Amino acid sequence: MKDVGSSDESEVKKIVIFNQFEKFGNSIWHYQNTGSIIEEIYNTHYKNDRSRLAAYITSTGSAGTIAAGDYLRTQHPSVKVVAVEALQCPTLYQFGFGEHRIEGIGDKHIPWIHNVRNTDMVAAIDDEQTMQLLRLFNEPEGKALLTEKVSESIVNGLDQVGISGICNLVACIKTAKYYDMDSRDVLFAPMTDSMELYGSRMQELEEKHGPYTPSLAKAHFARYLEGTSIDYLRELTYADRKALHHFKYFTWVEQQGKTSEELRQLWDEDFWEEIFSQEQVDEWDTLIEDFNNASGVLQETINHNDE
Repeated sequence: MKDVGSSDESEVKKIVIFNQFEKFGNSIWHYQNTGSIIEEIYNTHYKNDRSRLAAYITSTGSAGTIAAGDYLRTQHPSVKVVAVEALQCPTLYQFGFGEHRIEGIGDKHIPWIHNVRNTDMVAAIDDEQTMQLLRLFNEPEGKALLTEKVSESIVNGLDQVGISGICNLVACIKTAKYYDMDSRDVLFAPMTDSMELYGSRMQELEEKHGPYTPSLAKAHFARYLEGTSIDYLRELTYADRKALHHFKYFTWVEQQGKTSEELRQLWDEDFWEEIFSQEQVDEWDTLIEDFNNASGVLQETINHNDE
């Protein structure tokens, strides 16, 4: 791209766009780091003679986070990997589209870096459920009701879970019910946001629905928490996964310049094993170290901390 501010046409400003939906570094980072951290947490805090790491559930977004499921599959072959999206925009659920209120979880296309071959189920979550649970978890009347059901420490920590986190939480409940999971089963889901981001949403909900009351809290608890069912779940067959893979064609080949051969490569299991290999990560680590040494910023930081 030419530097418009320069009178010398030979001067060119190079602009690199990091598209998180197609850059494999996004998924590789979560495969190596998020996946291994989940494994460490499980082994340290939850593993016993009866337990099993049963499911990994996450909204897709740019499809980086869901790559942790690829790693967990190497350690726990029976783990269920569940992709979560909004019911109002059911791209994975039924090749659909639409608008929704669950911010930051992905819309209307399947990211290039999503290995759909490794996805077992799609959970489509109603955004109305997430919004009303947002009030139940954070309004005083809702917290008072929840304290009757679970420990106060858990209730006091619910402000650490934002809208997309609640979406993942609902998907966990649906997954556990669908697969008849019990106390032996450990499910992991990222809580990717907190209430710090959603003060305006709480104000909007009060303006639309009025003040939160104990009766509303009871209704929302019964309908949106205890009443969570196994509706809007799609367990993927081999043919379903391949169809979702082919659906990438319309975004990435027709619009984004990928080739049909590149798309076919994404269906090859060996391709993903090579992408996620430790050799690739080691090479990047070397490049990062070289960059840090060349820039001198890291050493300056170390010297500053030593002082």
